Amino acid sequence: MEEGLKNRVILILGIFCLILLIGNISSCSDAIRQRAARDKEMFSRLDTEERVSKYTNEKAAFEKQIEEERAAIETLKKDLVQEQLSNQNLKDELQKMTQLKETLEEDLKEALVKKK
Repeated sequence: MEEGLKNRVILILGIFCLILLIGNISSCSDAIRQRAARDKEMFSRLDTEERVSKYTNEKAAFEKQIEEERAAIETLKKDLVQEQLSNQNLKDELQKMTQLKETLEEDLKEALVKKK
């Protein structure tokens, strides 16, 4: 009977070891899947952070370029105003010269009429 009891104990221990082995393999399998998922998520996060950083740098460069363009536009506006003022002054001078010319022509005509 002692032999039968030993066999039962060995059988029970064998089954228990088999259950523990299956549990251990299952646990390792789950750990590998979780690690793969974690690595995939980490890669995704790193990739996203790199893209965000890249777009942030591009945005900063575009904003700097926009500010430079705005400054150039302001300079051009100032130059345009100066050109418009200069053109207006030249138009005034031309009008004065035209009036002077007309006056001189009138005087010349009167002088010619008096001389005849």
